[in-house]
Amino acid sequence: MELLAAVFVVTIETEENNAEGKRGEQKSIADKIYVAMQTSNLEQEKRYLKISVLGNVVVGCVGIAAAAVSASQAILLDGLFNLTYFATGLFTVKVASLVAGGDDERFPHGYAFFEPLMNGIKGMLVLGVSVMALAGAVQALLTGGSAIAAGIAVAYGVFASVVCWGVALILLRGGKVTGSPLVSADAENWIVNAAISSCVLIAFVGIFVLNALGAENLALYVDPTVVLIVVAISIFVPVRMAWNALMELMNRAPSDDILKQVTEIVDTSLADLPVQERFIRVIQPGRSRMVLVHVVLPTDYEPSRLTVFDAIRTQTYQALRKAHMATVLDLVFTADRQWGAPISDGGFGGPQT
Repeated sequence: MELLAAVFVVTIETEENNAEGKRGEQKSIADKIYVAMQTSNLEQEKRYLKISVLGNVVVGCVGIAAAAVSASQAILLDGLFNLTYFATGLFTVKVASLVAGGDDERFPHGYAFFEPLMNGIKGMLVLGVSVMALAGAVQALLTGGSAIAAGIAVAYGVFASVVCWGVALILLRGGKVTGSPLVSADAENWIVNAAISSCVLIAFVGIFVLNALGAENLALYVDPTVVLIVVAISIFVPVRMAWNALMELMNRAPSDDILKQVTEIVDTSLADLPVQERFIRVIQPGRSRMVLVHVVLPTDYEPSRLTVFDAIRTQTYQALRKAHMATVLDLVFTADRQWGAPISDGGFGGPQT
């Protein structure tokens, strides 16, 4: 009987070890697939960002040159917009590499917050350029308008419209393929840029029409009026970009849909445990979703092995990463709710503790 019992115990332990080995092997394979996908996505992301940067420097330099020859404030504004995006775009490519590299000794929580920081800086720079252009346009309107070389302005409008719409379509596809907030933000900027260039082109064609009708005095107001319209159309983009970046840097929770998705996945993974309470915290700076879960169990609950908790963590992590690939999970089990509760609800850190 003792021999049979020993064999039985050994058999159970062997099966458990085999099961753990299979789980470890599956996790290893999943990790390798994840790393491969991350590497592929990073290369694609950098390629699309470089296309954006190249487009910015080309349109920006041509815009500055055309503005100098045509004396158009609207073209100068467009050129400055693109050169601003070019300057920040150089850093954006570097940020994409840092985020994909994960954490290190200098930044133990990774570089995820560099993404909203970069978008915030970009938004503030564009907003500053817009405000300066607005001031110049108002001054021109109050002093009798400004004469420009309409032929050069129209030629630039055609060039900028073609380039901007082309880059916008490429980046729209890139944002869907890579899931990168950096590429998506650039795509949004290029759409606005393309729409503005098209409007500017139409306005500059209007100068020829006004001159043909003998309304040369009205033609003087076209350029500063275009600047006002461009700023009015585009001002919401840098404001929204800077605001969203600020909220992410301040650790604001993501949308209700994301919170609901994470909560459902976590609750499903914890279904077999006698959970008394669970506290779920989610933030999402840029593409990186960070999930912290505190699970409160009864004080008399005794798991058969610590690996039970590891298996639940692995299950939860894989489900969360299936919903959103760039996910970081901390799943903590405790018998004392103070470790997980908010300070306002009796958690550690409050005056009562």
